[in-house]
Amino acid sequence: MTEIQTETSGKNYLYAVSYNEQHLAQIKQAAHSFYRARTFNDPHELLDLLHKKAPSALVVDGRLGGMSGADFIAKVRTFLSGDMLPIVYTPSSTHIEAHDPSKDYPGVKVLEKPYRRTELLHAISSQVNSSIESEWNDIEPVQQAALKNTLESFNSIADLMSEGNPVAYEDVTANCAPLLKAVQDQNYKEMLSGVRGHDNYSYVHSMRVATLLSLFGSAIGIKGEDHMTLTAGGLLHDVGKMVIPHEVLNKAGKLDDKEFGVMKSHVTHTLEFLEKTQTLPKGVIIIAGEHHEKLDGTGYPFGLAGKELNQLARMATIIDVFSALTDRRVYKPPMSPEKALGIMGSMTGHLDQTLTLIFKEMLLDSVGDL
Repeated sequence: MTEIQTETSGKNYLYAVSYNEQHLAQIKQAAHSFYRARTFNDPHELLDLLHKKAPSALVVDGRLGGMSGADFIAKVRTFLSGDMLPIVYTPSSTHIEAHDPSKDYPGVKVLEKPYRRTELLHAISSQVNSSIESEWNDIEPVQQAALKNTLESFNSIADLMSEGNPVAYEDVTANCAPLLKAVQDQNYKEMLSGVRGHDNYSYVHSMRVATLLSLFGSAIGIKGEDHMTLTAGGLLHDVGKMVIPHEVLNKAGKLDDKEFGVMKSHVTHTLEFLEKTQTLPKGVIIIAGEHHEKLDGTGYPFGLAGKELNQLARMATIIDVFSALTDRRVYKPPMSPEKALGIMGSMTGHLDQTLTLIFKEMLLDSVGDL
C-alpha cells in the first residue's frame, strides 16, 4: 500500500466537503485563524487527494454531491483510520440520516447543524487533541481543572468576538481560579507539561503567559485581586489573534510589511473587544495593549517609552517574549529556556533588565519544566 503523507506538519490543514458553498465558506471563516482550510464540492476529488495526503482533520457535511456524508466516511475509513484522520460529521438537525457513522467508525464526532463557531472549533480541536486532552484526566485535580477551564474560557471568546458581545470578566476569573491556586501552591508543572502539543497555538501561548505572569507576580509579592488580574490578563492578552489569518499567524519566514501590519492589528482587535467589558480591571487592558511596547519606544501599537511603561507593562513584555521564544510552533522547535534568557539579557533597549533578572532567578528551580 502507498504510504499516505500528511499536509506539512500534520497540524496545519483542515479539509471540508459539502455540496453547499455557504456552509463551506462558514467553515473556512470559523477555522481561518487555526488551520489552513481547503474546501471541496466534489467528494470524489477529495477522496483521490486523501489517498495521497491527509490533513489534521476533516469536516464532512451530511449531504454531498452524488453520495451521503455517511457513505463518504465509510469510504475514507477503508484506508484512513481514526488515528490518522479525525472526522467531524455535520448533518442537519432537521434531516439526520438514519445511519450514524460515529457508531460504526472510530474517530468520528457528530455535530448537528446549525452550530455555533465555538462548537465547530471545539469539535475539531477535541478530535485532533483527543489523546492530549485525555491525558489531562490523569494529572493532579487542580491542574486538570486549570487546563480544562481555561480552554473552555478561551474557546468561548471566539463566539463572543464574532457576535460583538463583551466577555464576562467574572466568568474569566472563575475559570482562572484553579490556575491561580496551582501557582500559589507551587503546583503547576504537570499543567505546563500537559498543554504542550495542543494544536491551538493561541491557547497554548496564552495559557503559558497566564501561568508565567502569575508566577512572576508571586515572585515580586503581588497578592489578592491584583494577582488574579495578572492571571486573567495573561489568558486574555492575545485574543485579537483569533481574527488574524492562519497564513500570517503561523508563517514560517519573516513577515513582509503588509503581513506585519496585519499581525500588529491583533493588539487593536484585542483592545476593541476587551474595552466592551465595563468591569474589566485597568491592569488587564495594560497587559493586552502594551505587551509589545519597548523601553526605547520602538514597540507597538503606541510607541510608548521609558517611564510611560509601568511595571505591569514591563512584566507583560518580558513574559510574552520569553513565551514566544520557548513556545513550540508548527515551523520551529521550542528554544531552551537558558538560551531564551540569554537572548533576553541582551535586549537592553527593549526589556527592563532589573525585572528580567528577577524573572530569571524565579525560573532557576523550574527552568527545565517551562
